[in-house]
Amino acid sequence: MKKVILLVEDDELDVISVERSLKKNDLDYELYTAYNGIEAMEMLKSNNGEIKLHPDVILLDLNMPKMNGIEFLKALRKDEKLKDIKVFVMTTSGDEADRKTTEQLGVSGYLIKPLNFNNNSKRTDSMDGFFQFHIRKIFAS
Repeated sequence: MKKVILLVEDDELDVISVERSLKKNDLDYELYTAYNGIEAMEMLKSNNGEIKLHPDVILLDLNMPKMNGIEFLKALRKDEKLKDIKVFVMTTSGDEADRKTTEQLGVSGYLIKPLNFNNNSKRTDSMDGFFQFHIRKIFAS
């Protein structure tokens, strides 16, 4: 059965890395991408509150413009029709407050995206390896 994934991520390189990693695995999936929490909510619900998309899993970045990941997660958990969707946070934030807040909001996992430790920039090969490692956990949920 085809899994439906909603990726909420504002970094184009991370979007490309996730897409590439998913293609490398023999998984049956459909991927939707939103670049902030507002776009994601618009993909999930119509203006009259009807559900347009009900993904099996949401991969959620925390640091985004307009509506960040925690704001999105709070809105998602308040919605009776969407509150049980599995959410995996994928972020560069190792902040303990972020981790505790997302845990209180019922995330299925909190995954810290790799950085290049020399200049604090993301390395696409590290992101690819990271996602390959965690993809089975995400799909097994």
